[in-house]
Amino acid sequence: MTGKDDLTAAVAAGVVGSEEAFRALLGAIVEVARSIFGAKASSILLLDEETEELVFEAVVGEGEETLIGTRFPAGKGIAGWVLATRTPLVIEDVQQDPRFASDVAEGTGYVPKGLMAAPLLHEERALGVLSVLDRPEASLFSLQEMELLGLFSNQAAIAVDLLLKARKAEGILGGEGGDLRVVARIAAAVDALEDERRAAGMRLLRELADLLGA
Repeated sequence: MTGKDDLTAAVAAGVVGSEEAFRALLGAIVEVARSIFGAKASSILLLDEETEELVFEAVVGEGEETLIGTRFPAGKGIAGWVLATRTPLVIEDVQQDPRFASDVAEGTGYVPKGLMAAPLLHEERALGVLSVLDRPEASLFSLQEMELLGLFSNQAAIAVDLLLKARKAEGILGGEGGDLRVVARIAAAVDALEDERRAAGMRLLRELADLLGA
């Protein structure tokens, strides 16, 4: 997909200038997930494809003050396994699991006892991992819990996809200068209008495109 196509897709999705809104949505998802499962912490890790690292994008509970932006190799640990295999996982005692990377956990300042994790999948792409850490010890894992975790991961994947589109669009606009940013915001605003106002706005944009020979 070319830069122009990325920008067009971002405008059509109404994501230009919306990064903060999508970051807030991810924060709300991990907050609700932690509350529903009665866990000590919940987090969303995003895959940085350029560096092949997982990055803490949203954290609530243990580590929420320090972990945002922290990175580690995408191939390491239980989160790396969940991402690579695209398979959800429940582990009651991480210390007994060979996939557990103790150095990564210790580097975050919080070593969980148990966890649930699910991949964030969107249109055949693995975007990251949703983790829920240390549910109450008395609780027993059930298939219903895994289904619920899947629902959270599906919603998170949609939000992550929009967040990535917003970042890519902002990058394109930043590289092209302020004029293109203004045009993109106008197009996004017109696309968000309703009924007759949207039709009139789109007609005006088409006439402008024709006038410029676009």
